[in-house]
Order: sequence, then C-alpha cells, then structure tokens
Amino acid sequence: MNQNITDKERNTTDVSLDSECQNDNFKTVTEKKSRKRKLERVQMETDAQGPSKRPDFPPLSGDMLMGGLDDIRRIPVPSHRYTPLKENWMKIFTPVVEYLHLQIRFNLKTRNVEVKTCSETKDINSLTKATDFVKAFILGFQVEDALALIRLDDLFLETFDVTDVKPLKGDHLSRAIGRIAGKGGKTKFTIENVSRTRIVLADSKIHILGSFQNIKMARTAICNLILGSPPSKVYGSIRAVASRTSERF
Repeated sequence: MNQNITDKERNTTDVSLDSECQNDNFKTVTEKKSRKRKLERVQMETDAQGPSKRPDFPPLSGDMLMGGLDDIRRIPVPSHRYTPLKENWMKIFTPVVEYLHLQIRFNLKTRNVEVKTCSETKDINSLTKATDFVKAFILGFQVEDALALIRLDDLFLETFDVTDVKPLKGDHLSRAIGRIAGKGGKTKFTIENVSRTRIVLADSKIHILGSFQNIKMARTAICNLILGSPPSKVYGSIRAVASRTSERF
C-alpha cells in the first residue's frame, strides 16, 4: 500500500515539473566547445564540401625567372683596394665575362664594381657567384682563391670582428690579433691548412672563405685564440676535429 502511494506521488511530481518547464519556457543549455573542436568541425565541413580553391601556378623556366630585365649588382671598392683591382682587372674580367656570361665594369664616379646580366646569361645564379667572387677579392683574398666561389657551389664567405667575440681595446686588442696571426703568420697558415680555408686579417676584421663545416672549425679556433688559449692547445684541438671529420667522410 505504501509503495503504491509513493509511485503515485512520483508520477504527480514528474507531471508538475513538466508543466512548470513548459510554463516557464526553460532553454536547453548548449555544450561549450573549445576553439580546437570548433576548428576541427569547420575543417570537416570544408573537407565535405570539396577541395579548397588554391592558386596553382605552373613552374617557370630560367628565362621567365629573369623577367626579361637586366639585373645589376654593385660592389663598393675602398680606396686601399684600387691599385690591386687595377693590377688584377683582367683576371677578374675574364671569368666573369667568358664563363658566367655577364657584363662587368668599374664605375669611376661611384667607385663601384658593377656586374650586370645580359641576353647571353643562362644561369640565374651566375650574378650571385660573380658578386661573391668580386666581393671576396675586395675583402683581400687572392684571385685564385676567390675563383673557387665560381667553380664550386658549397663555398661561403663569413666576416666577423674580434670585438664580437670579446670586447677588447687598445693593447689587449693588438695582442689578440697577434695571437691569431702568430710569428710571421705561422698560426694563421696552420689554421688555414688544417681547416682547408682561407683567412684574411684586416685590422680587427676577420674574413674566412671555405665550406660551412670548415668555416665553423676555423672560427672556433680563432675564437679560442681571442679568448686567450695558447696556440699549442688550439693546434691540438683543431687537428683532432679535422681528423674526426675526415674519418666521418
């Protein structure tokens, strides 16, 4: 009897609650979705609609990349490099014109070496190679060493200052430069031969020509010398690194 009464009471309470919900017009609570879920839902809808309309450009040939316009590069020449440039002009002029099929001249008004493409230029990388070649000579490298930038593709130039490694001044800066050069250039030649690079010391500027791995090796040795390591220790470490890299290849 008591169980029947409780069932009736439950039915009446449920009916009253439903009537109250209908009278008060309760709104259903929407599920809160995160931004990630919304993006996934939008992505699914777009995939269902079909592939998106993206621009499809055909590959361009070398002539079309040139754009039909002559490109020009200018390399400034400092005053102390006028005489070497004049003496070695034919050595610079010949590979740029005959091998790279570019036009080159020295502008006396602006004091710049100007390299320009022409109708006979076939490779779009020729202008960059010629610019790096002339720039390497202007920085102080020999013409024979700078020619490697034209013949090989994996050679680079890197320039940094002694004060970038350690802020030295006065006699301390001079001693650091002396440690890099060594007596009669012995230390610099040793680093060049072991790391297979070419190094130019121009005041406090250091220019390195070589491949990426060799430049890294030479730069590490020079930085250790600037920081005060003795040359004998630098010789040993750079030879160990060079032997490991040669065994790896």
